[in-house]
Amino acid sequence: MPYFDAASSAPLHPVARQALQASLDEGWADPARLYREGRRARLLLDAAREAAAEAVGCRPDELVFTSSGTRAVHTGIYGSLSGRRRVGRHLVVSAVEHSSVLHAGAALEADGGTVTEVPVDRTGAVSPAAYAAALRPDTALACLQSANHEVGTVQPVGEVAEACRATGVPLLVDAAQSLAWGPVEDGWSLLAASAHKWGGPAGVGLLAVRKGVRFAPQGPADERESGRSPGFENIPAIVAAAASLRAVRAEAAAEAERLRVLVDRVRVRVPELVPDVEVVGDPVRRLPHLVTFSCLYVDGETLLHELDRSGFSVSSGSSCTSSTLTPSHVLRAMGVLSEGNVRVSLPVGTASSDVDRFLAVLPGVVSSVRQKLGAPTSPPSPAPDGTDLTIDALGKRCPIPVIELAKVIGDVPLGGTVTVLADDEAARLDIPAWCEMRGQEYVGESRRERGSAYVVRRVE
Repeated sequence: MPYFDAASSAPLHPVARQALQASLDEGWADPARLYREGRRARLLLDAAREAAAEAVGCRPDELVFTSSGTRAVHTGIYGSLSGRRRVGRHLVVSAVEHSSVLHAGAALEADGGTVTEVPVDRTGAVSPAAYAAALRPDTALACLQSANHEVGTVQPVGEVAEACRATGVPLLVDAAQSLAWGPVEDGWSLLAASAHKWGGPAGVGLLAVRKGVRFAPQGPADERESGRSPGFENIPAIVAAAASLRAVRAEAAAEAERLRVLVDRVRVRVPELVPDVEVVGDPVRRLPHLVTFSCLYVDGETLLHELDRSGFSVSSGSSCTSSTLTPSHVLRAMGVLSEGNVRVSLPVGTASSDVDRFLAVLPGVVSSVRQKLGAPTSPPSPAPDGTDLTIDALGKRCPIPVIELAKVIGDVPLGGTVTVLADDEAARLDIPAWCEMRGQEYVGESRRERGSAYVVRRVE
């Protein structure tokens, strides 16, 4: 069964499995002890730290291991904010950061600090100039992912780092998605990553803090990991994480070239095979293994279930899935279609035949879901006479408001309007996106006592 969700968690790399099994017999002792079992464990831990530091591009004494990538992000943010508290309590982030960064920002605001979210364009990338403009004299820390988790867009880390350096603001980079493919552009002050994203075991993160960066660890003091990550080190998992990182980096160039060809095939063929699809994310500056697209008139939850039944494991940022009632914050920030969203992220070793089979299966799955939902199958017919219409879609979840809009747009004359009443958060994204895809004019939104009224003018 093809697994196409490596961006969530990559399958355990064979090198990680071998290293884990071997170190279970050698790395169980306390690495802080001086007897031979402890010294043996310390040698394993030091070797893993050196290997990880080489991949990151930092000194071994600048890198600590944490219990997860999220813990690494939180430790980096809180330690930096505390270390620079005399400067201020202002945090700058992009609008498409991982939830771990945004949750830390929300906690800062709840505690009296301030957060500025830098917007992104429709590809999901920040403007270096806009990011630089968000930096203030009281900015304690800036955060920018190296590449987006949902759409794969690579961020201009180097240019943003230069702007941060010019103003004396440390930059924390979330490199979880990109570290397997190569080092992050230079200029960062802190870097966080997560082993299970590159085929290491879950439960291992890493945090690098450059020398000279003001940093004050939070919580009770601890002797381990330079006082920045308390608790007994999981040496077998750490060894496996470092070994697999070295292994994937050794094969990264060749595998990236191979997977990019497969992803390009998906990017080109999906819009040809499936009508009313928007491929999102930067087509060039992107991760080699990831592609995301959204399908009009499709219930995301049903689409994922049907693909799973057909043998494909994919993920979604659509609001109409069981795990969320609002669209992905990434898709929302980009202003792109959210309904029927599919993220395909290919693990190392994915066969070309599996991608071909996915492309063969997808059209029928989407067509079946649309048919069940009663989606329109043809464009609206001319309607010289008619009146403005209002659709009551209150209480209906995506993609129903858009489907009902598409069904009646042909019932109004050119220049006439359709007002859609909806309280589903996805409508704020999906109705404007539908207008752009269909060549109709999105007039705007007005708040109502319940939900909002979205007005569309028929121009085609």
